[in-house]
Amino acid sequence: MPVSERQLAEFADKHAWRIPFDTSPRHLAGPGDARHVTHGLAAVGWSRISDPLSAEMVLTSPDHRYSLQFDPQSATSAWWRLRAEATDTEPHWYAEFTELVPAEVLGSVTDALVAPPRAEQPDPWHVLSAAGWPPDAQGKAHSPDTLCHVERPINSLGTASWLIETREQGYDHHAGPRIWHAWFDDRTPSRLVTAFVTALADTAPLQRGMYDRTAHYSAVQEPSPLTPQQVVDAHTTRLDALRFQARAARRRQRPATTQPQAPPPTATPLRR
Repeated sequence: MPVSERQLAEFADKHAWRIPFDTSPRHLAGPGDARHVTHGLAAVGWSRISDPLSAEMVLTSPDHRYSLQFDPQSATSAWWRLRAEATDTEPHWYAEFTELVPAEVLGSVTDALVAPPRAEQPDPWHVLSAAGWPPDAQGKAHSPDTLCHVERPINSLGTASWLIETREQGYDHHAGPRIWHAWFDDRTPSRLVTAFVTALADTAPLQRGMYDRTAHYSAVQEPSPLTPQQVVDAHTTRLDALRFQARAARRRQRPATTQPQAPPPTATPLRR
């Protein structure tokens, strides 16, 4: 399901007349445009398998192992659900994200999923510490404004998942109301968690329109030096890079050499 010219034009039309604002910190920037996620997956060959007329969208990878479900009418708080089916060598895993998770941060996870794994991947805790989110005595990392938290809760089986959540300021050692959360089960590849926290802790602002919803009133918005066209160009450039990456991966998966087929035997003419 490649991204069509019409779909790109619709994205450009939406952003062409919006005044972009630099919005930070990222965990308070709000959801942004979901097409940052869906266009990226479509560019590398993921296809929609759900009812086109339904509000729910389900995208699946070309090999049908991975799927991403977007359901704004979900009975739970999770609007996005990312799943991997088990193979002979790898386990199944599951991750979920609620409505106000920034699309750009979620897109970093799906980008990492479709990219070839790097030989060396930094640990999520190292990334957070380097970004100024060091773990405390309880093993939780906190954003500088203390509204976003990263921890590894241990379940009844003794395995640790990843929980990232943004909450209102609490009082008297009680946590405030939850704004959004992301959850990765214990089998989720560490590189995907690393991609998420790397994008989340990045101090570069995200672009939001003047009237876009943010996750919290304390989000800081300033006029962006970027023009609307530059925002659109950055989107299409990213899609082009993902397509190139996907084509390169497919070429690497092809056999290095192909044995030439023997020509068919020449028929011997019949003698009179």
